[in-house]
Amino acid sequence: MTTSTPANASPLTQDQLKTLVGRAALQYVVPGEIVGVGTGSTVNKFIDALATMKDQIKGAVSSSVASTERLQALGIPVFDSNDVPRLSVYIDGADEIDGHGNMVKGGGAALTREKIVAAQSERFVCIADESKLVQTLGAFALPVEVIPMSTQRVIAQFAAKGGNASVRLKDGQPLVTDNGQYIVDVTGLQIVDPLAFEAEVSQWPGVVTVGVFAFQRAQVCLLGTANGVRTLEF
Repeated sequence: MTTSTPANASPLTQDQLKTLVGRAALQYVVPGEIVGVGTGSTVNKFIDALATMKDQIKGAVSSSVASTERLQALGIPVFDSNDVPRLSVYIDGADEIDGHGNMVKGGGAALTREKIVAAQSERFVCIADESKLVQTLGAFALPVEVIPMSTQRVIAQFAAKGGNASVRLKDGQPLVTDNGQYIVDVTGLQIVDPLAFEAEVSQWPGVVTVGVFAFQRAQVCLLGTANGVRTLEF
């Protein structure tokens, strides 16, 4: 299903596409419940839209400090995930998504908490612009959260699989996640079996979370396109 824009309308910018899908995701929010909220620029648009119905929900469980701060600034209560046994829906973006709902996530370095919140949610709704839809995962650098002492070993293990891995930097120093860990970004991969890949890399010593979301894949993707919001169901 596609929600169309007028034929004579100017092409939408990427920012406008993000706003479009952020607003479209409100239809999946269950009134009276707590909603799972992800991280990133597209999710920020959803958070802004969520503020328009904040009186209809109990609050949110957030996947990052940044999202928590944005939610609270807009008057939306944020709950600890340990205090919420289940969530009806989790709304988050993706760096890549394939035709089966498998995703690469972690461009915003929040992949571990994102995977935790996704795991306690009954439905994952991905919001993204159409550039994120791919045939095979791997074009976007794959984020992997690792314990700092394991970085060189993990980099070597990816090299053995044909990947080129490096520690993500911020201001010339390794970026430190909300969990106190490092991010290794990997290019040069073609992830043809996301489920098997996620299972394998997750077992490597020192890996906290790999940014392939196959076990916690999306059931719905709201894709911002030149013709409006396209709904994909998996």
